[in-house]
Amino acid sequence: MQNVSKEHTYLTKSRYVNGLNCAKEIWLMFNDPKSLPKIDQATQNRFDEGHKVGELAKLLFPTGIEITKISPKDNDKISRELLKERRPLFEAGFIHSDGKCYARADILVPSGKSEWDIIEVKSAASVKEYYLDDISFQKYCYEGAGLKIRKSFVFYVNKEYVKDGDINPQDFFMRGEVTESIDAKVPKVHENVIKLLKITKLKECPEFTRGENYHDDPHGVHENDRFWKENPDSDILDMYRGGKKAAELFDFGIIKIKDIPEDYELNEKQIIQKMAHSSAGTHTNIKELNTFIKRINYPIYFMDFESYATAIPLYDGLRPYQQIPFQFSVHVLKNKGQKPTHISFLAKGSKDPRAKFIAELKKAIGTKGSILVYNQSFEQSILEKLVQHSPKYKKWVASIIPRLVDLLVPFRNFHYYHPHQKGSVSLKHVLPALTGMTYGDLPINNGSQASLSYLFITHGAYLGKHATKKEMREIRNDLEKYCGQDTEGMVRILDKLEGICQGSQD
Repeated sequence: MQNVSKEHTYLTKSRYVNGLNCAKEIWLMFNDPKSLPKIDQATQNRFDEGHKVGELAKLLFPTGIEITKISPKDNDKISRELLKERRPLFEAGFIHSDGKCYARADILVPSGKSEWDIIEVKSAASVKEYYLDDISFQKYCYEGAGLKIRKSFVFYVNKEYVKDGDINPQDFFMRGEVTESIDAKVPKVHENVIKLLKITKLKECPEFTRGENYHDDPHGVHENDRFWKENPDSDILDMYRGGKKAAELFDFGIIKIKDIPEDYELNEKQIIQKMAHSSAGTHTNIKELNTFIKRINYPIYFMDFESYATAIPLYDGLRPYQQIPFQFSVHVLKNKGQKPTHISFLAKGSKDPRAKFIAELKKAIGTKGSILVYNQSFEQSILEKLVQHSPKYKKWVASIIPRLVDLLVPFRNFHYYHPHQKGSVSLKHVLPALTGMTYGDLPINNGSQASLSYLFITHGAYLGKHATKKEMREIRNDLEKYCGQDTEGMVRILDKLEGICQGSQD
């Protein structure tokens, strides 16, 4: 166990919320923070988006006072002094009278002569359940520090807001009062605090054990637990849309899909999955696969889009979190047995890429033949939103929508399933299971990474860091490889499916 400074000994709102979900995570936060998994790119981006939205919310309170990041004790001292100003306070922090709990408020707003309202600012487009644990802990701390709290609010993103010029924070935020829910939770906070602090004082770090109740592990703190090392073939959590069922089975001590009891209720797809895992073989429905393949007409256009979205819209006409397409890959197979040709587009510069994107896409897609995509709802949504931005393409988009064929369908319907898919029907799992082709050796190997990498080279990172010319060249090259592999992979998947059907007839 590492020595942890006193600054790490306070139970903060993030530790409280994470601790309610995971005993190991809060133990590590207090006793061995360096062993916590590193924050990945996607998580860091969520933090950055949250900071940007938080800064925007402060504009709603022009007389507010910012309290910069300082030690809890100093923050507590300064915050108490500033209470006398009766002005909105940003990042005010207070230590509970027990000396163990500390919380900082996004915004504290004075009400009347002596009361305060808590405002928690979130970059999401709705109020989530775990926000209530966060705010109830804050209220517990503030009241324990002597403040009188009147009401509690969550300010979150208005997903219907449309950018037109400078962002208007009054219209950008939705205001949700959660006072009743918070007041109902606060009485339980003290009991939770005692429980969590006991966990932090355990001599050994708590880990999963067989039969222990399963819980989500969003930060990956349990990945190296002894249980998983001793049971590397445990796959019960890979059950297709297992959710509560998978967790329940895990709690019963069943760690393999093939060991699910015969009398346990499963849906049709889960039954297929169990059969495949039990036999370590592939499930195929040749009749349905043939029906799907017969829908496809040459020439075939294998099409894939990459896009990004931000909480605060970057361009006029955009809503929060609206997807902005910046790249496409198209492999064209004119006739059966021929080698496909490749067409790609990757937007340059920081200007809105949508007009150029749709113009180049129209050049790449011919007037006849099927257009294969993987998860049609995504590409179709992008196309429909593009028409709103570029109405002159309305007729063209209407003409190609009926030509879309969703390659996800035979996998989503379990007309093909291989245990190596691990219960997933995503392209990233189907492609290696069916063809052996993987993304592991690509510098950019998933859609989230592609989006964030493109954002970095076009708009920079939070706090002003910008990509060098070398980084731009390398990332653009990596993006071309990644998106190109998606459509090349679709070519291979169709070829394999055709082979399976042909082989069954020989």
